[in-house]
Amino acid sequence: MSPRGVAVPDARERLFAAAERVVAQSGPGALTSRAVTEEAGCSKGLLHAHFAGGLDEFVAELVLDRLARTAALADRLPSRAGEDTVTANLTDVATALFTSTGPTVSGLALTRPGVAIRFREAMAAGAPGFTTVQEAVTAYLRAEQRLGRLDGRLDAEAVALALVGTVHHLLMTTHPGTPDPHEQIRRLVTALAGGGPHIADQ
Repeated sequence: MSPRGVAVPDARERLFAAAERVVAQSGPGALTSRAVTEEAGCSKGLLHAHFAGGLDEFVAELVLDRLARTAALADRLPSRAGEDTVTANLTDVATALFTSTGPTVSGLALTRPGVAIRFREAMAAGAPGFTTVQEAVTAYLRAEQRLGRLDGRLDAEAVALALVGTVHHLLMTTHPGTPDPHEQIRRLVTALAGGGPHIADQ
């Protein structure tokens, strides 16, 4: 336990990671400020010291942070055109988007009105998120079309929207007992990227 008054290196990430473990282990109902700081091994006041808006601000910042990481990964996607396979590249970014916060944390954000409001405001202000990923996927698909690895008739914008929109849907609807989302993502990518190995797996 970090003593009171002692600076905690990378406190935000330490708290974020602790929150993800709490939710994974005990479900969203177990997520409290106390549970997070105890899991992080920090003083109880650390979360409020970094997030004056309390748990709602904390959860919103957690979701935004994880989405920003995925957006940064997606930004590098166009530079991977011509490398590996189209299917593998799209699956990587779709899986990263799905696992960025996971269904439980994403659902938690939507069930807390204060979190949902903060999240929408951040998106409206230009925070990187689903739209950023969609734009990167579109740019990547167009780059692959120029290289001849994808059919030039493919509607890159529509495919990117379908991919990101489906992952968003899976985030909101996946729970224990539902089909494996990773298998659904794999099948979707294969279908969207041209429907066959003669195009998508070049």
